[in-house]
Amino acid sequence: MSDTTSTEIDILEIKQLIPHRYPFLFVDKVRECTSTSAVGIKNVTCNEPHFQGHFPSQPVMPGVTIVEAMAQTAAIMVGKSLGLVDSGALVYFLTIDNCKFRHVVGPGDVLELHVKVVRGRGKIWKFHGDGIVDGKIVAEADFAAMIVPPEEA
Repeated sequence: MSDTTSTEIDILEIKQLIPHRYPFLFVDKVRECTSTSAVGIKNVTCNEPHFQGHFPSQPVMPGVTIVEAMAQTAAIMVGKSLGLVDSGALVYFLTIDNCKFRHVVGPGDVLELHVKVVRGRGKIWKFHGDGIVDGKIVAEADFAAMIVPPEEA
């Protein structure tokens, strides 16, 4: 995949690129994907298990799940750009820096997960991510991950 060619990725292909499954799969589709950036979509619904306890009277998507959704979007982007469909490769979080939560995300929101590669070499990749709802940044973070081939996992 070239830097300029944008691809849409549906849930079936997402499941071929990353190992996450319910209740820990936080990307419903990827609207745009190149080898250096992607926009994932998370349709936030009231049926998600974390809302039972966070918080029952005022459901709020936990910030850590927003950052995890960014990381999953980044893993999908890298997996697609490196041709890792059905490879069994894993992507592990290494660091999270400069993380800020600016607005509450809850049921009914469409969370856009804008991620871009800051540096990608070998197994270690660095990213910047923004979570956006209705055109407003709700969360942002810089994070790093390590790609591990299945034989090393």
